[in-house]
Amino acid sequence: MKQILKTILASALLFSIAACSTDYSEQHDAALIKNTYDSQMEELSPYQLGHYGLRMYRQTEDAKYSEAIGADLTRVADRLSDYANTLTSPQDMLALGKERLKSYDSGDGERNALRHQAAQGREEYLVLGAGLISSMARANEYGLKHVEDKKLREMLDWYDFETYATNPEMIRAWAAQLANQVYWLKQLGEQDHTAAFIEAFRETYPDTGDASLSAQQFNNKLYGMTHIILAASEYYRKPVNEAEFQWIYDYFRDNFDEIAARSKPDVIAEIGISFLLAGLDNDPVVTRSQDIIQEAINREANMVPSVSGGTDLAKGEHRNVLAIMLLDWQGAKAVPMAGQDDDVLVDVPDSLVPVSN
Repeated sequence: MKQILKTILASALLFSIAACSTDYSEQHDAALIKNTYDSQMEELSPYQLGHYGLRMYRQTEDAKYSEAIGADLTRVADRLSDYANTLTSPQDMLALGKERLKSYDSGDGERNALRHQAAQGREEYLVLGAGLISSMARANEYGLKHVEDKKLREMLDWYDFETYATNPEMIRAWAAQLANQVYWLKQLGEQDHTAAFIEAFRETYPDTGDASLSAQQFNNKLYGMTHIILAASEYYRKPVNEAEFQWIYDYFRDNFDEIAARSKPDVIAEIGISFLLAGLDNDPVVTRSQDIIQEAINREANMVPSVSGGTDLAKGEHRNVLAIMLLDWQGAKAVPMAGQDDDVLVDVPDSLVPVSN
């Protein structure tokens, strides 16, 4: 009998130890993923390095990300200088857009096919949206602008952006990107198309139509909704008000079971962060989002893999920086800014100057 009791107790102890060894806190897992990326930042492209480093600096204010931020500033400055020097007319932007459209010519996958079709006759959008507007907005987030800012803003005036932002075909192809761009234009002090975009978005994706959406289109809808909130926060620079986006928060709460079953870790993490940005840290959606992300971690690669199990560091940067923020949220911070963080913004390219100039 004593031997049986010893065996039972030993088994219980081993089970307890095993349970403890795998019962990691959110902060532990965030640190695990963060260490994976911090130790291999040289593997990231300049864009990915800036994306990762800027977000990590906004969360930690750790000066070790200053090199990544410097690389981001150089990338933004070079792109804006290139536009200022080469785009002299709408025809120039159209020609460059047609070159970029070729990347979608294969129609490989539902998303690429939708984008190829939507860009037909709107090729300039491929430069205007993801190129010019995004680069001007990124500089603005640093409290900077290009020395040719006036010229770049004149380029924005060549187009009525609302024609892109309210087109259902465009929304089905680029919901998240359009959400970013209408908020970036507002941030830049240009025309405010946010309300028109949101109205068109809700008409394009009525909640009653979810069952008929493909997996790709369901995720495109979710990305559009999360990016409305993320862009309104100027990408983790300031908190948002739940009431302003009540329809989004209500939708996420009411449909989280379906979302968890049909979406990707990137989307889940963005939804959780959307709640954190509104100060809803104790909302069940946050807890459930964190649980899903923790369960998804590949503990040999120490990162969240792709839906197919891929652990490529560069390809996984987006989902993993989101996972870090979701699991160890440090609040929204408007840093770094020119004139405020001289220890970080030390090598600003000559073509970028303070917004106040």
